[in-house]
Amino acid sequence: MAVLLDRKSKVMVQGIADGDGLFQTERMCNYGTNIVGGVSPCIDGQKAYDRPVFNTVKECVDYTRADTSVIFLPAELVKEASIDAIQAGIKLIVVIPKDIPADDMLNICQEAKEYGARILGSNTAGIITPDQAILGTLPDNAFAPGSVGTVTCSSSIMYYVADMLTRSGHGQSTCVCLGEDPILGLNFAEILSEFEDDPETKAVVMTVEDGGVYKKAIVDQIKSMKTPVLAMIGGVNASKGKQIEQAGAIVDEETDTAEEKLAILEAAGAHICKTFTDIPKTLVLEEARI
Repeated sequence: MAVLLDRKSKVMVQGIADGDGLFQTERMCNYGTNIVGGVSPCIDGQKAYDRPVFNTVKECVDYTRADTSVIFLPAELVKEASIDAIQAGIKLIVVIPKDIPADDMLNICQEAKEYGARILGSNTAGIITPDQAILGTLPDNAFAPGSVGTVTCSSSIMYYVADMLTRSGHGQSTCVCLGEDPILGLNFAEILSEFEDDPETKAVVMTVEDGGVYKKAIVDQIKSMKTPVLAMIGGVNASKGKQIEQAGAIVDEETDTAEEKLAILEAAGAHICKTFTDIPKTLVLEEARI
């Protein structure tokens, strides 16, 4: 099992012939992702990496029955591309580009809510269900199939955690990068809920930077979960007003410090990891307890 993405997902690439889109399409196809077609008005009727290319999203969806999209387009084109995908019936849209205007992301998220679609990103490295499918720019060599789900905003942290898990013998069910821009689609609580409903996910590792606005929404979800949640927050020593790595992680005067957030998460039932090396050690203890 997996969450959001598996080998049966029918994926459309928006921007399939536009530089990075073509390069990443080749990578995703080689990994085994079920890429069924793409959209690029410049080469309508031709093929890109042996996949059919269409002039519009609707034409692609009608012909291929795509249910998932990944976007490799300039930031100024993402709003129109996302809304086209939503209105065509796509249920998961992975927005790779960064620096999407805030108003554009708000409009995209509102449209997705009305149509029952889900947005991953923006500024995300993507999502991977090991040995089944990958969407985005993630290098795939750190990931291995297993039963530990992971969720984070940071691509580098996502990769580092997966590598540590794999080296310690803990494969992953699905690994999700929410994105690094200030306004995102899917959030931590929603992904935790997806993992809770997945019978093959036996534990979840959640890693976040200090600051941001999504952390307190996680508490109620963790309290309701039977699946163990391991939590680590970067920036433990950061002072308020300090930006941690990305635009979406600023420790302002009105947000809790990392230590305060860890205490809140621990009270909710999360297993706290102070360092990356604590993660596999905690998983071993949790497995022994089960």
